[in-house]
Amino acid sequence: MQTAVDPVPGPGRVTIADVARAAGVSIPTVSKVVNNRDGVAPATMLRVQEVVERLGYETSLVARSLRSSRTNVIGILVTEFEPFSTELLRGISAATTGTGYELLAYAGLLTGSSRPGWERRSLSRLSGTLIDGAIVVTPSEAMSAASIPVVAIDPHTGPEGHATVDTDNVAGARDAVEHLLGLGHTRIAHVQGRGDLASSQLRETGYRDALAAAGIAVDERLVRAGDYQEERSAAVAHDLLTLPDRPTAVFAANDSSAIGVLHAAEALGLRVPEDLSVVGFDDVPQASTTTPPLTTVAQPLADLGASAVTMLLAMLRGEPTSDHVRLRSTLRVRSSTAPARA
Repeated sequence: MQTAVDPVPGPGRVTIADVARAAGVSIPTVSKVVNNRDGVAPATMLRVQEVVERLGYETSLVARSLRSSRTNVIGILVTEFEPFSTELLRGISAATTGTGYELLAYAGLLTGSSRPGWERRSLSRLSGTLIDGAIVVTPSEAMSAASIPVVAIDPHTGPEGHATVDTDNVAGARDAVEHLLGLGHTRIAHVQGRGDLASSQLRETGYRDALAAAGIAVDERLVRAGDYQEERSAAVAHDLLTLPDRPTAVFAANDSSAIGVLHAAEALGLRVPEDLSVVGFDDVPQASTTTPPLTTVAQPLADLGASAVTMLLAMLRGEPTSDHVRLRSTLRVRSSTAPARA
């Protein structure tokens, strides 16, 4: 006799009991099908699979973890969803496609966990029952003590004590300043990033190295902290650009800071690049849509994310992997830089 099939359940989360009723089988039979276990007739398995697909049934991550000690989910931890982390997520997502893993993105700042150590607290909430491993973007402390495999992208402290992926910040900054030097600029200001971040410190090192190699002493009045923030950088750029002997070019530690410099120049009636050349760092999408389009040091953000995925998957398989991957940046020359005026 044909078993009656219940209608699609109402609004709300579809449960295993809903699937069992709709397919006309027992709950243990549905459990066997969704967990790929033997003991179910082919016709019954097909019917259950069709109902699972029709109803959109998904097993609980926690229940999946309790059964198999694995969730097949990778956690992506960021402080907030800003342009840098958003572009990294694109690369991570593309690299994860087809691996059998799903992604869970988690923003620490949005949950009020922006204090140092937010990553450790977040990992303790997620690890084991929700995620098998994690990629942490710009963590504020070492991740070596984590209970699950973790890869850090551009950590605050640099590549120390854990699997790390980053960009050669010194070389990228040097390329930016050498580009300005090649255009005849000698009074080149630097809008620094956050003082507690290794990336900011390394970019300043590249700035100083390039000037020293050109035989130009650093004028410390031209080095100001923008903290990687657009508004803060606009304020310090205003101060720089109103000096009696103002700079003719600015190297900003990231694109947000460079955009702040562009705003300050516009407010003062300075034309970019005719009166002032500006270079940023990162090449976030907004860099190509500013007025004028921003010359910047392009971090390979998609490749950083993909490299982190490759490293983490190897760790999850128990395979040996490099402790540190460093990628090369590329200078993207657009319309915000020009030869210095005679």
